[in-house]
Amino acid sequence: MEDRDGPPVLLLVGSSGGHLAQLLALRSWYERWRRVWVTFDTPEAVSLLTGEDVVPAHHPTTRNVPNLLRNAVLAARVLRRRKVAAVVTTGAGVAVPFVVLAWLRRIPTVYIEVYDRIDTPTLTARLCRPFLSAMLVQWEEQRRQYPEATVVGTLL
Repeated sequence: MEDRDGPPVLLLVGSSGGHLAQLLALRSWYERWRRVWVTFDTPEAVSLLTGEDVVPAHHPTTRNVPNLLRNAVLAARVLRRRKVAAVVTTGAGVAVPFVVLAWLRRIPTVYIEVYDRIDTPTLTARLCRPFLSAMLVQWEEQRRQYPEATVVGTLL
């Protein structure tokens, strides 16, 4: 994982399942970039990310303080060892330490709110929001919670 002197990478951070699926839907945008994925080491994620540079995160993350701390240490290590151009995430809990620590290092951070939370913000988005360079949403209705957000349309 020692690559600090190499070219910049895009850090794509997301829990497995729907969060990962939404990041994968951005393929036409990210395929021209060197990238590193941070997600859970599940059979589905391993299969979907075959051939990609993947850093396994600790799970579960929901209300699990020990894994939050483990992922904070992981985030610090990844951000120190890689030349990260930007962090892009769809959540969930694994995103929080990566967004906060990237912000502290003045690395641009982008959060894409998930498509299935239209009327209420996700906990992860609320936690990450103060540390974001850009907030993207998939529905115009989501701008009620995030007036500063840019609507990008549905990813799936």
